[in-house]
Amino acid sequence: MTTRAEPGDDQNDPGLSAIMSERRRLINLGYRLLGSLADAEDVVQETYARWYAMSAREQRAVESPGAWLMTVASRICLNLLGSARARRETYVGDWIPEPLPEPTEWITGRSGVGGIDPADRVTLDESVTMAFLVVLDSMTPAERVAFVLHDVFRYPFGEVAEIVGRTPAACRQLATSARRRIRTAQTPAVPSAGQADLVRQFKTAWEVKDIDALISLLDPDATAIADGGGLAVTHQHPLVGGERIARAYAEIARVSGDRTTFLECTVNGLPGLVAQQDGDIATVFAFEIAGDRIRHIWAVRNPEKLRPWRIGCFRWS
Repeated sequence: MTTRAEPGDDQNDPGLSAIMSERRRLINLGYRLLGSLADAEDVVQETYARWYAMSAREQRAVESPGAWLMTVASRICLNLLGSARARRETYVGDWIPEPLPEPTEWITGRSGVGGIDPADRVTLDESVTMAFLVVLDSMTPAERVAFVLHDVFRYPFGEVAEIVGRTPAACRQLATSARRRIRTAQTPAVPSAGQADLVRQFKTAWEVKDIDALISLLDPDATAIADGGGLAVTHQHPLVGGERIARAYAEIARVSGDRTTFLECTVNGLPGLVAQQDGDIATVFAFEIAGDRIRHIWAVRNPEKLRPWRIGCFRWS
């Protein structure tokens, strides 16, 4: 098991503060590997449980507690990823990674109270955009772990190999394969201000049910996917084609009527929308934009995935 030193490690006395200071890194790791904040929290809890199941003598023998925790958490995630495919077979409808609001406005505590804890925030960067997470979800468990550990957390392939249970050369190939998937799916970067303007135009057109305006904002081959998990009403299959999406979304606006309010919010670090119905968060929308058109829409309605949003969202307007 790896013993690589991490910044801030106390190699002589791994006390409570030193161990708990790793929580944020573990949450960040778990979310990127699993695409679920709730699952990431469970992984962190299990990782700490295994640490405290050791005797004090065993703990002191660990050269780098931070590296030990990251290794254990990575292996737990790898096991969960292996079983996730089987669980998805019973999941109702399409599965979308759990969306995250602006970190200054939320905490991961299950009670939903108690203030903002920096140790519970997920750092928002390109590795947690919805488009990026969707590509990660298409990878094999070994590809995903090798890529995230090496390319995101900068672990050398020798240590990745210990975690994945393969040779360093094999892990290098896994990461290369993962990068190839990402390059194939990537769209040219669009400035955040441009994305915000396009999403705002989409929101305005949607509110007034202007089908022609919606079509003009959508890529002709755009897709819209919804995740209700069997707990919320959604379209059962992905919507393909800008015109089809525009007409379907206009119908959604017509049916929901005055009960629905759309808010401009940050979703996984990029401009998105939140739909409130009767004051409650009902749907979170993430977008991928290519050029001056919307290419993908991900609509998360599963209430179990909207827990962090009950605290609030960051307005980018």
